[in-house]
Amino acid sequence: MFEQTFKNIDDILHKDAGCGSELDYIEQTSWILFLKYLDDLDKDRQMAAQLSGKAYSPILDPYYRWENWAAPKTAEGKIDHNRADTGDDLKDFVDRKLFPYLKTFKTSAESSDTIQYKIGEIFSELKNRIQSGYNLREVIDKIDELRFRTSAEKHEMSHLYESKIRNMGNAGRNGGEYYTPRPLIRAIIRVVAPKIGEKIYDGAVGSAGFLAEAYDYLKASKELTTKDVDTLQRRTFYGKEKKALAYIIGTMNMILHGIEAPNIVHTNSLAENLADIQERDRNDVVLANPPFGGKERAEVRQNFPIQTGETAFLFLQHFIKILRAPGKAGVVIKNTFLSNTDNASVSLRKLLLQSCSLHTVLDCPGGTFQGAGVKTVVLFFDKGKATRSIWYYQLDPGRNLGKTNPLNDNDLAEFIELQKSKADSPKSWSVSIDDVDHFTWDLSVRNPNNNGEVKHRTPQEIMQEIAALDAEGAAVMEKIRGLL
Repeated sequence: MFEQTFKNIDDILHKDAGCGSELDYIEQTSWILFLKYLDDLDKDRQMAAQLSGKAYSPILDPYYRWENWAAPKTAEGKIDHNRADTGDDLKDFVDRKLFPYLKTFKTSAESSDTIQYKIGEIFSELKNRIQSGYNLREVIDKIDELRFRTSAEKHEMSHLYESKIRNMGNAGRNGGEYYTPRPLIRAIIRVVAPKIGEKIYDGAVGSAGFLAEAYDYLKASKELTTKDVDTLQRRTFYGKEKKALAYIIGTMNMILHGIEAPNIVHTNSLAENLADIQERDRNDVVLANPPFGGKERAEVRQNFPIQTGETAFLFLQHFIKILRAPGKAGVVIKNTFLSNTDNASVSLRKLLLQSCSLHTVLDCPGGTFQGAGVKTVVLFFDKGKATRSIWYYQLDPGRNLGKTNPLNDNDLAEFIELQKSKADSPKSWSVSIDDVDHFTWDLSVRNPNNNGEVKHRTPQEIMQEIAALDAEGAAVMEKIRGLL
């Protein structure tokens, strides 16, 4: 039922003049879905309070509760269309009353780790883009059919929301920034192996895939005590996100996975001067796939000792600094980081190798990230001791990866198993730091088991890279035209 409901909502939004792409669909679905979630959360809390004989005060004032403005019901439990606004009346209520009211929660909430603060933050970051109040009424009626009351319902809802995030990869130039393949994330988390009580951080949180999967991993790691549940809810997962839409999606994704008030902040992680990061700001675990190829303003680059125009390289410096010693990290980055000869790349590799133990490099094949032609690697490192030996694994699923044939958990099973002992195999090998050139610090992936054979890229991989370069070029030209 849920899947068909989402499809019907997309069909409605497709007709609306204010929604032009999959990115708009998920943004507008998200805020309405969030308010329906709040209604179900309120009912669950009220029921729990009644069972324990305690008083309960609902989150929203009566006038703004879902049951009053969105879905007033008849005695038979059907939406009462005589009382439910539609058309211009509904749009005016949402734009002029509902959103302004919800924004006030950001200043009236007791603290930033409450659901009230998160309400204010979310509705300060977005606006209703649905231009037709009749379309808005149809979407609300569809979402009212959804339920968040049982664990099974919440699990199905989070699964479908993840599917919508994945589909965004084909919905515009920036859509893919928000989605890292979940099998890859799960593999990274299993290697890093975070524990309950550790602070987990993603400074480029996107759709919060790393944090959501880490939450699922830790929930299943042991029989949780009441203290464990509170620790996971309030003091474990931390994220920062620069883009407004990604911030909304990431927050909603965490909520659907079960974190009531996610510690995700809408800010640019790179705007923070590294020199200002104190011990209290540090984290035990970093899990991230920072955006690459982007550019930051000159004043932002000044925050870093190794200045570079490559956003991902700035993020890597940020992650090294914000990681507590000892601390663990799994970070996705372009594979050219391993071999670039420019001063910034060489300096950054030296910094990483000397301040951290880079113990594992996972070499990902082309097509791992759908719609992106660039090849990536995953760096696994522990802070606090220098690198002595690096274990490489060259992932080769034995097929071309793509939209219809994506990466799956089985593809990464051998990597996870071999990484435990860092065993040699046809796909894996170790390199001593003594054998790394101490002038260039080149860490290129060179599988000694290939017997000198060069593995050529497939035509599909070459075409994907050409398409990615064309897209980057078009983006640059668009910015140039904007300045003229």
